Amino acid sequence: MSGKLTIVATPIGNMMDITIRALRALREADVIVAEDTRRTMKLLKFFHIESKHLISYGVHNQTKSIPMILSLLDKGKKLCLVTDSGTPGVADPGGLLVDACWRKGIQIDIMPGPSALTSAIALCGFDASKVLFVGFLPRDKKRRRLFREIEGQNLLFVFFESATRISKTLNDALEILGDCDIFIARELTKVFQQLYRGKISEAVEMFKQTKGELTVAIHVKRGKAS
Repeated sequence: MSGKLTIVATPIGNMMDITIRALRALREADVIVAEDTRRTMKLLKFFHIESKHLISYGVHNQTKSIPMILSLLDKGKKLCLVTDSGTPGVADPGGLLVDACWRKGIQIDIMPGPSALTSAIALCGFDASKVLFVGFLPRDKKRRRLFREIEGQNLLFVFFESATRISKTLNDALEILGDCDIFIARELTKVFQQLYRGKISEAVEMFKQTKGELTVAIHVKRGKAS
């Protein structure tokens, strides 16, 4: 009898943003597959979940780890998959493992919950009938090429960005897409959460020097914004 892989969404900042079902799945799991075992250990300790076997599964070792994980599932073990924060499979290596489980006919379940992507869409108030999400933006020329590809389209463009690169990214967006409406969430759900909605030109000045993790939503419209 094969085991089951349960995808478990974990807090993106505030530790209390976790469901009762997610906690139960973590407590009942034989093994927890974690993108960052140190961060997951902090989560488990916070909720008094002890004596769990953790396996590291990240970008650096995802290909090597999958056969071992599948072997545990073949032996009937119950595994939970967690990411650094939020929902596994969204801008992280979780999708590769889930795909492997589908191909092997292994049972899969999900404990839904926090996601920076859905939080930003809900908070921005822009038309979200067509959303393009790209995770973390590529660098420099590739980033500018991506902006040119979506220029003039009617969509909500959502991505993650680091504090060190946000200034260049906003300047590129302003030059190529025009002065579009933009929403930026910094440190979502954390103590120093900052929510901003306005024009890209204003955001360029506001986020010249900043810290933390950023989720950005740009309302791209037909015709260059001004």
